Amino acid sequence: MKKMNIAVIIPCYNEGLAIGEVVREFKQVLPDAKIYVYDNNSSDDTIEKALKAGAIVRSEPMQGKGNVVRRMFADVDADIYVMSDGDMTYDIAKTPLLIKTLCDNNLDMVIGARKEVDLSAYRVGHRWGNKILTKLVQYFFKHKLEDMLSGFRVFSKRFVKSFPAVSKGFEIETELTVHALSANIPMQEVDTDYFARPLGSVSKLSTFKDGFRILMMIVNWIKDERPMMFFSSVSAIFFVASLYLGMPVIVHYIQTGTVPWLPRSVLAMGLMICFGLCLLIGFVLDSLRKTRQEIRRMHYLNYKNVED
Repeated sequence: MKKMNIAVIIPCYNEGLAIGEVVREFKQVLPDAKIYVYDNNSSDDTIEKALKAGAIVRSEPMQGKGNVVRRMFADVDADIYVMSDGDMTYDIAKTPLLIKTLCDNNLDMVIGARKEVDLSAYRVGHRWGNKILTKLVQYFFKHKLEDMLSGFRVFSKRFVKSFPAVSKGFEIETELTVHALSANIPMQEVDTDYFARPLGSVSKLSTFKDGFRILMMIVNWIKDERPMMFFSSVSAIFFVASLYLGMPVIVHYIQTGTVPWLPRSVLAMGLMICFGLCLLIGFVLDSLRKTRQEIRRMHYLNYKNVED
């Protein structure tokens, strides 16, 4: 049986305090793996520390974690990919278990679901934001994942090379998850410990700014992957509004034979037209969605699975 080629890919921005230890820990648990650190315009000694620890260091000038992940997925060739942050918050010792889970179950993605060891590991806003956004995706995409935003993941080659990354920032984890859900790609969660950052290290994730961007990505994914549901909901709003405005007009016309409040009548008619257009758009986009899914599926199947 061919030996698996494993690559560890770590996006980094100003992680000089922790990146050296992260690389050393990965070397200890995966001695045969190649470890890549992709620096994203760090102003500290991230590059120097990563090189000293023995990592292969490359740079991505376009700012944002999504841009870095897209570059890593394009550049690095391996059978199995391990993605982690460079801040020492993830349970690196569990990496072999995540890889074993991927291989034994013939999966394409395994997510290290974070379980807090230290209450200071999560900021309160991050904790509740993660719960709310995860529940939102659970409802619309019918899954049971508990930690959609974890950055500690293991992928097969066919997932990485068929993933159409479009995210620029921290919404990349959401895109990875929703892509797998919408394409029915086999994945699983494995519980892993989640630690507090080293003293002096600061999270780059903004609770409100990045939370809003993630929310907007989820809305866009619902529009793209569940267009009938999305536009039916919008059309229902137009329908209710048109009834609210139009019923008094209809009642008055039945009673008197005249059409009152001309602006109100025109507005009610316009809302009813919008109702019909939304339904039509939903039907058209739903047909296009099925075509896109078929194309994505065929591209995905061009690559062999882990077992092969």
